[in-house]
Amino acid sequence: MTTTIRIAAACLLDEAGRLLLVRKRGTLAFMLPGGKHESGETSIQALLRELGEELDLHLATSALTPLGHFQADAANEPDMRVDAHVYVATLPHAVQPAAELEELAWLDPAGDYPHNLAPLLREQVLPALLAHLD
Repeated sequence: MTTTIRIAAACLLDEAGRLLLVRKRGTLAFMLPGGKHESGETSIQALLRELGEELDLHLATSALTPLGHFQADAANEPDMRVDAHVYVATLPHAVQPAAELEELAWLDPAGDYPHNLAPLLREQVLPALLAHLD
């Protein structure tokens, strides 16, 4: 039986239009910053909390533009799916990995993609983000 994990994630873009990717400690897949909802949280509340924990990034709700609601196989957990509300925001300043993050990377959404992108990002979010940016 497949379990679904509710998450909220952000497409954080720098001034050059590059997308911030994160890789959690002990995993191979790069994904969007964000994470699982805690009990009673809305997607926005979960995302703002996760960005604070993972990147010491504190955005106003008004800085987030909804990109869409997506579902895909989880990148790092077998027999799990993610149900994700994804938002777009501009990064107001440089960030460093914190909490469980091992590495940050930058991706040109219109360029070539590395092989180790999370399925949600590769299959659904990047095509939606490219359409959003046009």
